[in-house]
Amino acid sequence: MIRYLEVITQKRTHFEDITDEVKEIVKESGVKEGVCYLYVPHTTAGIFINENADPDVKWDIENMLENLIPWENNYKHIEGNAAAHIKSVLVGTDVHIPIHKGKLMLGTWQGIFFAEFDGPRTRMVIAKIIEG
Repeated sequence: MIRYLEVITQKRTHFEDITDEVKEIVKESGVKEGVCYLYVPHTTAGIFINENADPDVKWDIENMLENLIPWENNYKHIEGNAAAHIKSVLVGTDVHIPIHKGKLMLGTWQGIFFAEFDGPRTRMVIAKIIEG
């Protein structure tokens, strides 16, 4: 089963918690045991799993990425968004989460975040649920 999740971002760098939407996709799939693969088909965005209980964690991650890879630097990429490409490489464009008893096996404090680095835009996350 493949599902597409649309994510609308609000600013250049934006982390959107998509955990509830992904849980719903898993529930609708009816898969009790398997894997949920999530893939972001964009070169200036990514996806990651981290704490979603304290919003300061998102802020800290965003702040550190901005400090490490500033938007303005001596980049050669002519489109002017080289920093977004570099952040996407560091964060990654896919995650996979085991499914057990029909639920994602996320840790107590874990959430799934879509990471925008060149927004605002309308983006896509591809979810593939594999039974087994």
